[in-house]
Amino acid sequence: MSYATKKEISGNRTAAIVVVAILHAILGYAIVTGLAYNVIKKAAEDLKTFDVEEEPPPPEETPPPPENQPDVPPPVVAPPPIVRIDSIAPPPVVATPVAPPPVITPTAPPAPPAPPAVRTVPPKSAVGNLQGLFSNDDYPAAAADNEEQGTVVVRLAVGTNGRVTDCSVSSSSGSRTLDSTTCRILRSRARFTPATDSTGNATVGSHTQRITWRLQ
Repeated sequence: MSYATKKEISGNRTAAIVVVAILHAILGYAIVTGLAYNVIKKAAEDLKTFDVEEEPPPPEETPPPPENQPDVPPPVVAPPPIVRIDSIAPPPVVATPVAPPPVITPTAPPAPPAPPAVRTVPPKSAVGNLQGLFSNDDYPAAAADNEEQGTVVVRLAVGTNGRVTDCSVSSSSGSRTLDSTTCRILRSRARFTPATDSTGNATVGSHTQRITWRLQ
């Protein structure tokens, strides 16, 4: 047998083996599939439904009456007592007279308290002591040189602090120098107790003074 003939026989054998394996596989798949379908179909046919009916319970048996039981008459139930309720007449209604409302008379408001009494005192004028206010040194040199002398009357206005606030000549001494010197000295040196009104409070007052100038 030649090498070519051997090679051809070997190839045919291999092909036959492959074909046989394929046929076995197809046959096995068909068998498995058919068996599974038959098993499921058989189980479905065997599974049948049916209704279950419950049996009624047996009737209760009445116990037989006891033997030799004396006949006992049924108990006598006394009727309920009759309750008698005496009706009580309501008390008579006595009308109470209603008193008229009180009459309220408005009262006048109390009078305001009287103001405290004001103590009235007589008014006083300004008082002052002018002694010692003038000296020889106050004599004006011009009036002395001209030998001027005389008496001057002045009217002084006194404030609430006792100081002279104004000086006016009521009667001249004949010398303007002596008149002006008199008012100047009184404005600067005079001190008074201020005048008071009827309530005792200090007020503005006035004072009249006579001053005489004499040469020695």
